[in-house]
Order: sequence, then structure tokens, then C-alpha cells
Amino acid sequence: MTHSTVLAIDLAKNVFQVCKMDRHGRIIFNKEVSRKKLTELLIKEKASLIAMESCATAHHWGRLAIKLGHKVKAIAPKRVSAFRQGQKTDANDALAIAIAAMQPNVKACRILNIEDQCQQSIVHIRELLVRQKVSSANQLRALLLEFGFPINKGDFALRTEIPLILEDAENSLTCTFRETLAMMYDRFVDLIHQIDNITQKLKVTTSQDLLCKRLQALEGVGPICAALLKIALSQKDHFSKGRHASACLGLTPVQHSSGGKQKIGAIAKRCGNNTLRNALYNGAIGVVCKLEKREARTSKEQWLKAITVRRGKKVAAIALANKTVRTAFAMIESGEDYQPQLLVA
Repeated sequence: MTHSTVLAIDLAKNVFQVCKMDRHGRIIFNKEVSRKKLTELLIKEKASLIAMESCATAHHWGRLAIKLGHKVKAIAPKRVSAFRQGQKTDANDALAIAIAAMQPNVKACRILNIEDQCQQSIVHIRELLVRQKVSSANQLRALLLEFGFPINKGDFALRTEIPLILEDAENSLTCTFRETLAMMYDRFVDLIHQIDNITQKLKVTTSQDLLCKRLQALEGVGPICAALLKIALSQKDHFSKGRHASACLGLTPVQHSSGGKQKIGAIAKRCGNNTLRNALYNGAIGVVCKLEKREARTSKEQWLKAITVRRGKKVAAIALANKTVRTAFAMIESGEDYQPQLLVA
């Protein structure tokens, strides 16, 4: 370790626990500081390794520490918990962070810059609005079914049928329920407009970003997926290989191997970036479904059709998502554009 001291911070909103440890593992202090005092401490402290859990406000404090000349190591909370001794207190948490930061096999999480964090936040806001829209649509459809009004799947059917139900004065719905139903329908329509507005903003943003434009040449990668791929892979020192990136995103099978016997399972149910994995899978399954209706034009499409026949659509979609991440990583590393290999006629 090149740094003489480790400054481990147990992050919070206003009161922080800071544990300072030298290179030999001796604790210099482990104390509670305020938000203002923490900023002053980072300014006064010589260049150190600043360690913290990768949780709320980690990006803010990480950027500040880097700006002040420190090196930052943000660690996933589940990695830190393995080093905590005794009961869960702020002091024990800060000490566990310091110990974990000194272990060479504990990997660090990324610290995003302002631009990437803003772009990622927009995607998360859109994701929340989509969940609210789906929830509202399901409630509207379920409530009306109880009154004998079955509505087909899809937003278009809902937007077509509900105005007709509201205008029908002979359907025995009470005035109070009719007004409430109209209010919920207006909220549903507003959510659709808000989602479309944010999606359009993301399209404009990605069209102005050279790397995002290059990534959209990949099969099944649209504006949102390209933005998330750029955020996940643009820090070149975070992953040494493309397959490490795909494994981190949960696109490789989990292992439970022992005694020389390898047991390969399914892909992990939970991963570090479910939003990106969902976007990659949805794009890939769309490519697989379209490819069923036509002949393969490239060697990758030929490979994908063979997997679809052998293992099914879902496995083929995961395989394509895995290859997409590895190809995107290679594009970022080499600076070259994606050029699919066309089949010879």
C-alpha cells in the first residue's frame, strides 16, 4: 500500500464515524464528527486512502476526496460486514471499513462523475415512473373488471375504453366513483406523458454523446441501454476484462465448486446493476424474436439462431446480453466502432 494512512468513513446524513489507521493496522483514532468537521478533516489530512461503503452520498464524498488529492476506495456493504467484529455500532462499522480497505482481494466500486450520475439518476426516475404507470394501469383494469368491464392488455386499450366507460351514463357507476376513476385515469395519462418526455430527453442526450452513439450500433442496444453501458464501462481501470464486466452485471452462471468438482448454476437473481441487466435482456429478447422471422445476415445472428434452436429464446437472450457487454467493453478499450461480420452470399 503506497498510502501511509487509511481514513475509513461510516457515511451518514449529518453525523459521521471516522476511523484513522496507519499502514501497520494500528488505530490512530475512531471518533464521531459532524458534516462540517468531516470536510475540514479531508482538507487538512495528507494524501490518504479514503475508504467508505458504497451507499448513499458515497459519490459526493468520493468526488470531494479525489479533488483534494486522496485516493478513494468505495466498498460494497456486504463485503464490509465480513470484517465487522462485535455488535453493529458506528465505531465497529468504521473499523471494519478500514480493515476491508487494506485487503488486496476486496474490490472497489466505481465513483461516478457528476455527468454520469445525473444521467443515471434520470434513468432511475424514468424507471420509477414506469413502475407507477404499470401499478396504476393494473389497478384501473382490476377495479373495472369487478364491475363487469374487461379491458385488454396494453396502454392503448386502457386509454380507449376508460373514456367510453366514463361517458356512459347508463352503466350504474356512482358519481363519486366516476369522478375518482377520472382522476386516476388523468394521473395514468400524465405518467405516460412524463415517461415519453424523459425518454425523449435521454434520446437527445445520447445522440449528442459520441460513445453512446457508437454503442447503439450493437444489437438490442437503444438510447437508455447505451447510456447505462457507458456509465458502467467507461472507467477503464475498473474491469480488466470484458468477461469480468459481464460477470459483475449478473450475466454469467453462478458457481458452487469444491473438491475439483465444478457445479454451474443459473444466472444470479440479484446483481449489482439490475437496471442495466433488465435493459440488456429486454433488448436481446427483442432481437431473438425478430430473428426467428428472417434468415441470419451476420455471423453473430447465425450463432444466436443456433443457440435459440438448441436452448430456447431466454437462454439465447442472456447469451446475447453477455456478448453485448463484452463487445461494448472491447469497443471502449480499443476506441473502434462495432463492425458486424456479414455472411458471404
